Amino acid sequence: MNDRERYVETLLFGKPDKVTLQPGEGRLSTRQAWYAQGLPHEVKPDEISRYAYNLIGIPEPWPETGAEFSVNERMIPQFEEKVIEMHEETQVVQDWKGNICEISTEYTTQHLRDPIDFVTRRWIKCPVESWDDWEAMKERYNPDDLQRLPANPQDLGERLRERTWPIEFHFSGPFWQMREWLGFEQLCTLFYDDPHLIRDMVSFWTDYIERLMDNAFRYCVPDEIHLSEDMAYKAFSMISPAMAREFLFPAWKRWGELISSKSIPIYAMDSDGFIGELIPLWIEAGINACDPIEVAAHNDIVAFREQFGRRMAFLGGVDKRKMAAGGAQLNAEFKRLRPVVESGGYIPSCDHGIPADVSWQNYLQYVKGLAELTGWLGTERDARLSTRSGVSR
Repeated sequence: MNDRERYVETLLFGKPDKVTLQPGEGRLSTRQAWYAQGLPHEVKPDEISRYAYNLIGIPEPWPETGAEFSVNERMIPQFEEKVIEMHEETQVVQDWKGNICEISTEYTTQHLRDPIDFVTRRWIKCPVESWDDWEAMKERYNPDDLQRLPANPQDLGERLRERTWPIEFHFSGPFWQMREWLGFEQLCTLFYDDPHLIRDMVSFWTDYIERLMDNAFRYCVPDEIHLSEDMAYKAFSMISPAMAREFLFPAWKRWGELISSKSIPIYAMDSDGFIGELIPLWIEAGINACDPIEVAAHNDIVAFREQFGRRMAFLGGVDKRKMAAGGAQLNAEFKRLRPVVESGGYIPSCDHGIPADVSWQNYLQYVKGLAELTGWLGTERDARLSTRSGVSR
């Protein structure tokens, strides 16, 4: 079974030969800590997990990766990235989205463009503060701009037709995108103060993403459409489920209908925070997988499986705090998750980006534990079962 088949079979509660292995590799601060703790400097960031597989003895073939078909939803043109003020320890900058914010001098505006590391910032001004700003912002989102698709999309799509690895198209959901334009506080108040503006933004973004998908599907049909919303706090969603149904659900549902019409098997949602009260809405919209299932935000993946059954698959769910502790605590975490893995529809991995307090040795323990949990490495339990059945390993 190749990785494409394995990924889809896993998330659709099928019968994969083993569960997809996706440990993750950490951002810059995490990798810097690992290099200081024994990870050889010649191992490149995108080679870390494969290096770990080698150390723990995963036999080849390792999980496969390959070319992607990228679809660019970002504004064109983007705002100028620049430093506005420099202070002793902080700087005020404008990022590519037009946000004015204050960050530490240890970072650059590139850190606000790409997920290089975890960056704390103070928001000062966001690009949309009025209807006039919003009308101007719309001009930056032409879904038919040829820059939004790869060069030679026809040729790339043909080459990807027989791929053996899964590919996804990733898009921002309406809540995520409105927060980028308005800022979090203004977004939340405008649901009450100017719902007409919110509806106009959601309608525009729904049409825009649908058109982007239509354009891309002419050349390549992916295995997954993955949305990002990040719309939950530690214990509750950032807006009520009723408000999410009124304002956001129509976009999720309409995209889901298009995705279903193209027989794309995985329609996934990413949101940090507690998502338990949002999952029923996502299921109704046609979404059948979600991540990262943060344990510290009171998400209980075992309880979710009991509550939602085979209607929702999961990715993530390994408590990063147990990863940092390592040893018996991490082993207990794998034991907690084993029933969910065995029931199908679950790819275990860190419940967010791997933080720098996860040591290199604990990362290796984590990768080994994942490999055993997902069938890439035999466990003592497997060996006992094989012995009883007369099968040698």
